[in-house]
Parts: sequence; C-alpha cells; structure tokens
Amino acid sequence: MQPEIIKEKISPEKLKKHADIFGDMIKVVVDIDQKIMAIGGEMHADSEAILLTAGSQQENLWGANIYPEKTKADRLEYTSLINIRPAAGNRSMEIQDEGVKEKVESIVSKLIS
Repeated sequence: MQPEIIKEKISPEKLKKHADIFGDMIKVVVDIDQKIMAIGGEMHADSEAILLTAGSQQENLWGANIYPEKTKADRLEYTSLINIRPAAGNRSMEIQDEGVKEKVESIVSKLIS
C-alpha cells in the first residue's frame, strides 16, 4: 500500500491495512509542526517525500514505527534513518530529544484510534 497523509483520526482497521508490507509494523513520518503524519510505504523516505511535497519542512519531520497490536506504551519505536541529523544534534537513528519523542507520541495518539 502506498503511503498516505493522515490529518484526521483513522480507524484501527485502516491502520492495519498499511501493515501489509511488514505484517505487524507500519512506518510513519510525523510532522511535529503541522501535527499530521504519513503512514505506509517500504521506507520512511517514502512518507517523508509525500509530506515534503505537501508543504512540510524537513526539520519538522521525524520517523518512527508503529506496532498496532502492542500496548500503547510499547507501540511506538522512534527509529528511522531520516532521524540522523548531526547538525540538529540527533546523531542516531533513534530520536534523542525527549521533547520531540513526546510530540511524535502525542500526534500519533491523536490520529489513531
């Protein structure tokens, strides 16, 4: 399934349709400024590209993985190649700034049922 931009709450069923590539995991890129996300695709870069085309700014985009079947506390993994940004102080695939992690989690929680 191709990535799609999510601006309003989606159902668990629609979310699970995006798990077709990896089975139990969905790649997500969150725009922490616009409070939207793009889900799906084989790589985070796929979702990143559609958000950039739609007007998002690179510095506001952060990648993560959603595991819909896990508990809320364990469903997000804050890891993606797009998160490596030495100039912004993020030298790892994992989001290192706790404030950014909280924003990503808040946006994801508001957009998935």
